[in-house]
Amino acid sequence: MSETKEQENITDEQQNEQVSAENVAEEASAAEKPAEEAKEQTIEDKYAELEKQYAELKDNYLRKVADFDNYRKRMIKEKQDAFDYANTAILTDLVAILDDFDRGLAAAADAKEVKAVIDGVKMINKQMHGFLESKYNLSSYCEVGDAFDPNIHEAIASVPGPVEEPVCAEVYLKGYKLKDRVIRHAKVMVHMPAPKAENTADSANAESGEQTEN
Repeated sequence: MSETKEQENITDEQQNEQVSAENVAEEASAAEKPAEEAKEQTIEDKYAELEKQYAELKDNYLRKVADFDNYRKRMIKEKQDAFDYANTAILTDLVAILDDFDRGLAAAADAKEVKAVIDGVKMINKQMHGFLESKYNLSSYCEVGDAFDPNIHEAIASVPGPVEEPVCAEVYLKGYKLKDRVIRHAKVMVHMPAPKAENTADSANAESGEQTEN
């Protein structure tokens, strides 16, 4: 009797285990389907996300290209404006000098003395040199008697003179420097040292000796 009961209990346990295994298999199968569906959904989401990132990157790229193109055009315009109007300051000052010339010419028409006209021109000349030097560091150089320097002087002609070293005998055009840089060389006539008398006598004696030997 007891053996029969034990066999029944074993059979029940086996059936329960079989049912449990079937339930586990069903649950696993049911879990696999959502997992597959979730996996497929994740790929679609990733694809959509990549498309979104691509669209954002493309939009940013087009914006950068447009910004750079606008920047390039702005730089070209600013460079051209700087080139076109670079001399505005100095031209404004020169206009003031032209106004003085106009007033001087108007006054010269009624002037009875030449000296008054000359004094007016001298005043304008001094004024112009003054503002060019003070505001723009432009200075003139070269006076008669200055030592000749080929780095800053241009010799138009030369003549012998009673000098030890070459000097500027006559100034045809003054030179101009912008700060320390020469922007126009002075054009001058140069006095060159005359040949020394001793050298001349020695040369004459040498020539005389050669002729005698011949």
